[in-house]
Amino acid sequence: MERLPYIDEHAITVPADRATTWHAVLRTICGNPEDPERVPFGFVLDVAEQPERLALKGRHWFSVYKLIFLLSDDPAGGTRVTAQTWAAFPAILGKCYRALVIGSGGHRVVVRIMLRRIAAQAISEPTHRV
Repeated sequence: MERLPYIDEHAITVPADRATTWHAVLRTICGNPEDPERVPFGFVLDVAEQPERLALKGRHWFSVYKLIFLLSDDPAGGTRVTAQTWAAFPAILGKCYRALVIGSGGHRVVVRIMLRRIAAQAISEPTHRV
């Protein structure tokens, strides 16, 4: 997939170790922590580098996109989960679609909800070792 323009980034600090948080990312995003290939509709797995990076990519008529989850140790404790979005919106219909998805703030709301669900999942499950 070509290099896409950067859209935005949102992050949350999860009060859990990275292994537990990785498990929570896979459970939340893929539905099954044992199978990172089970990604949401509209995406395919690009990269799963346990316990540091989960990258999903996709495309349709109005956009080409990538959603990347990065996990790192937070200096204050816990795990920092960052969600980066990269996307291109070709032609006039793509620009309209971008206005609907990005410009409306809908994308930001959905990504922040995903991050809060990841944190809640990590808190509610026992520690999983990598």
